[in-house]
Amino acid sequence: MSAVPQPVFDSARFEEELADGRAAVQVYREFLRNAHKAIEQRFMEERRAAALVQARAELIDQVLTRVWRDYFSAKDPNIALIAVGGYGRGELHPGSDIDILILLRNADQERYREALEMFVMFLWDIGLEIGQSVRSIDECVAEAKQDITIATNLIEARHLAGPIELFDTLRHETGPDRIWPSRAFFEAKWDEQIRRHHKYDDSAYNLEPNIKEGPGGLRDIQMIGWVAKRHFNADTLHDLVKHHFLSEEEYFQLMEGQNFLWQVRFALHTITQRREDRLLFDYQRTLAELFGYRDENTNLAVEQFMKKYYRTLMELSLLNEMLLQLFQEAILYADSHGKPTVINKRFQIRKGFIEVTNERIFSRYPFALLEVFLLIQQNTDIKGVRASTIRLIRSHRHLIDTSFREDLRNRSLFMEILRQPRRVSHELHRMNRYGILAKYIPVFGNIVGLMQYDLFHIYTVDEHTLMVIRNMRRLTLKQYEHELPNCSKIMRGIPKPELLYLAGMFHDIAKGRGGDHSELGALDAIDFCLHHGLSNYDTNIVAWLVKQHLIMSTTAQRRDISDPDVITEFAAKVGDTTRLDYLYLLTVSDMRGTNHSIWNDWKATLLRELYEATRRALRRGLENPQDLNEYCQEIQRQARAILERQDVAPQRVDKLWRTLSEEYFMRHSADEIAWHTEAILSNDGETFPLILVQQHAQRGGTEIFIHMPIADHLFAASTGTFEQLGLTVADARIITSDTGYAFDTYVLLEETGEAIQSHHRVNDILNSLRRELQQSSYTHKEINRRRARRLKHFDTPTDISFNQDQRNHRTVMEMITADRPGLLSKVGQALMKCNVHLQNAKIATIGERVEDVFFISDKDKQPISDPQVLEQLRQTIISYLED
Repeated sequence: MSAVPQPVFDSARFEEELADGRAAVQVYREFLRNAHKAIEQRFMEERRAAALVQARAELIDQVLTRVWRDYFSAKDPNIALIAVGGYGRGELHPGSDIDILILLRNADQERYREALEMFVMFLWDIGLEIGQSVRSIDECVAEAKQDITIATNLIEARHLAGPIELFDTLRHETGPDRIWPSRAFFEAKWDEQIRRHHKYDDSAYNLEPNIKEGPGGLRDIQMIGWVAKRHFNADTLHDLVKHHFLSEEEYFQLMEGQNFLWQVRFALHTITQRREDRLLFDYQRTLAELFGYRDENTNLAVEQFMKKYYRTLMELSLLNEMLLQLFQEAILYADSHGKPTVINKRFQIRKGFIEVTNERIFSRYPFALLEVFLLIQQNTDIKGVRASTIRLIRSHRHLIDTSFREDLRNRSLFMEILRQPRRVSHELHRMNRYGILAKYIPVFGNIVGLMQYDLFHIYTVDEHTLMVIRNMRRLTLKQYEHELPNCSKIMRGIPKPELLYLAGMFHDIAKGRGGDHSELGALDAIDFCLHHGLSNYDTNIVAWLVKQHLIMSTTAQRRDISDPDVITEFAAKVGDTTRLDYLYLLTVSDMRGTNHSIWNDWKATLLRELYEATRRALRRGLENPQDLNEYCQEIQRQARAILERQDVAPQRVDKLWRTLSEEYFMRHSADEIAWHTEAILSNDGETFPLILVQQHAQRGGTEIFIHMPIADHLFAASTGTFEQLGLTVADARIITSDTGYAFDTYVLLEETGEAIQSHHRVNDILNSLRRELQQSSYTHKEINRRRARRLKHFDTPTDISFNQDQRNHRTVMEMITADRPGLLSKVGQALMKCNVHLQNAKIATIGERVEDVFFISDKDKQPISDPQVLEQLRQTIISYLED
């Protein structure tokens, strides 16, 4: 550990001022303030957090022991001051907790009550926020027996003041031969780590990771230290080298990783002036600049900094895995005979873990660096890789070079891994952790730890890629079939699942290089597939999927998929049902592996509808596109059958339907048409607005249908009400009858992406909407919802473009802008001011960006072609959004 730079603070002057008789509180406060400032300044100058966390602990030691002397006698054998937790380790970051134990020989606290109260009060008066507990030795033992956290804190206890004999007694009474023997302690701490990792989705590669608690973070290093202290009575992590649990190189890597995380944590506490262990967007840019990173052409400074962070966590996670494996062998399986079961001449299974038969296996048989993962897939009894073998894999990674990749055995082994019926995703994750995947596929190495500085991609690119493949694998497993039964059925029918996995592997592999990552990735995929013996046909499928992996989600979210022409155009790009099946599964897996918040039933429904419509078009033949009139007649026939069962008079139905265009029947299902028709005829024009609700509609959200005489403020008032109530508008279908009535449908989601669950919530929405629509005009109300914290860190300029949809006699307005509360309502007001009629809207929020498409016309339902009118509309929308 680095030596503490001296002097950091002036202790001699502090003692002089106390001796001079100055007010003690003032002297202490000034001393602490100056010392903290000196430590902070030293950090900014030298970035030596490892030394400064110790310096800060020594500072607090000096203050606490000095104050202790004023309240307690050094000769009193019955009370002592003990540092515990992180402070007990002698590590204090600027915002760290200062935890102390006031240890009593027996439970008689009364004689010390007044002195203790004055001692603690004085510490608070001088600015130290202390976390203190007062316990006797017996109470410490009893509490530690019940609570592993207390036991852990006591393991790290350090004597500060009072009789050392009292402290030694505590250590003896709470030692592993009295409570929490090493086996029970290890099992409890291991279970604690598993549960802690689950809280963070078992991934260290989140958008805003927790430096301390997340996988690979500082807590994982502390976990290793706790077990080492309990089992080996180790004083430092370097003792693990003496016990052959770590090599000197691995110990250096562990300390280097810890020091880097300490640097980040120390800086984070310094810039926030509080304990903050979340690496939030608010601080990432500042930290990148502080550590000297600078923007490059294709790589932002913040992305470079975070790549270093994520790669450090990957290394620490691997060391944690290896050490825990060694602890399992030494603690949990110490009594097992450990007789190995031979798999082949290179590998055997011992105590459930695969290991090499001798240490020269990888140097003699380099292909075993891939074979080991295949064997784990094929042997369900294998629980993992033995730590000694993990170490050998790490130390032989250099053997994976060009000649290794050219070797037919290795190419065959890798493809065999992808073709296995089980553990494909699991072993690819392991290969990535061990650094094998990046060595075998060098272009994959470029994306390891690579983050994209946006709110859409919440994982690093490599972690996202492997999650996409995991999502594909889940579709093959019966226990997950309930999640997406349609996709699971299709997955069982595709001829070669490995082609889908390869498309997932390469779909984002060119991120961060500049240029179109889809096209560059397709070229990488071609090289890889041909090199691994795939036919030209299979190679072309993989390359096409990589190149077109965004087309299905874009079409579903930004195009009007109720338009037969859109379906025909999309089907022509896909070409055949085999490609469609692969593309659908890739798209669903990709969207589910990008961001938890963007996947919902609504998105699932959109993709399913596009898939089914495209499949029908391909089966019918692209030379035989569906006739719109025939389609509308079929929808009407189905709706009539429903209405006949409800005893609705056919002549009344005909009269209403004659006022509606083909567009209405094209964009609604037979169930929806029957639902609207029955309600409108039952109302018979008596109540306006007529508002209907389907709480859990087939399309995955809550449908609100509004029928009333057309009004200019209808869209602005409706969306403003929804936004005021914290609802997300997923879709808007705006239809006007020939007789001047609105047939408007909105699909609404809660902010969680789910349909509205509560009937009370639905009633609130209906009452608020009815009240607003009964007004003759709309007065904009400020949306009370605050803009999300993360959004303020992104500057997405508003870009509005127009093109003409000649077949449907309308203009298409595409808008890209920053997400913000009240956005749709403001757009509605702008449309109203410019006398523009809204026919349809496709709403898509992608992280911090909104990418909405509006289908508009003039008041006479004609396309808007005048450039001046369109420019005026653009400027009006921008002015409303900036207001």
